[in-house]
Amino acid sequence: MRQEGLGNTTEDRRASYDFLYKVILTGDTGVGKTNLLSRYSRDEFNPNSKATIGAEFSSRILVVDSHRVKLQIWDTAGHEKYRAITAAFYRGAKGALLCFDITNSTSFSSLSGWLASVRDNSDDKCCIILVGCKSDLKEHREVSREKAERFVKEHQLYGYMETSAKDSSNVEETFQRVLEHIYRKELEDLQHFTSREDDDESPAHDDERFRQSGSVQLDGERNDSQAKKSTCWC
Repeated sequence: MRQEGLGNTTEDRRASYDFLYKVILTGDTGVGKTNLLSRYSRDEFNPNSKATIGAEFSSRILVVDSHRVKLQIWDTAGHEKYRAITAAFYRGAKGALLCFDITNSTSFSSLSGWLASVRDNSDDKCCIILVGCKSDLKEHREVSREKAERFVKEHQLYGYMETSAKDSSNVEETFQRVLEHIYRKELEDLQHFTSREDDDESPAHDDERFRQSGSVQLDGERNDSQAKKSTCWC
């Protein structure tokens, strides 16, 4: 799996990826979602980052099995007063990183509510991974790895990762893992579609459904070879 840059023209950008998957970051305010995304998409870390209002997004192109896959990643607000707004951003999400701060047990206690919101509003086969942020502060840990792994097992999630946006630990690996889970599920769906003998749906039509599944197309997208950051209220 590798990252690729994009061309400069609108036509180049539209032709530069085979699949587009929407991934959301969710969890309490202050747990580290914004810095996690900044580290992954721009290799930046800001210890004084401000709370997200509404939602912000960035994207990256990676190559999986010779296919160029665009991850469109949405960082959603974690403050209670924005709950109704952020739930709208979950629609069509193929993957989710359910985030908490390992040094803040309250953020872990809130996970069930965030998980319910994701499952109520995202794709019915959304791949959800639990992410413990701020692993560089292990000496201040309030949530054990064992407790987090029990949560994963109880709620049938796709795994648990501990990350540090500050020192980059497991940041790339976390996004790669959610992408791989999404990609495998999409392939399984494609194989299921193309194996059916249905006169009303040809394999070519099924392949097109696979290409568009869960994608969120944005008009006038900016060049992904540059940093991408946008605040939305839609």
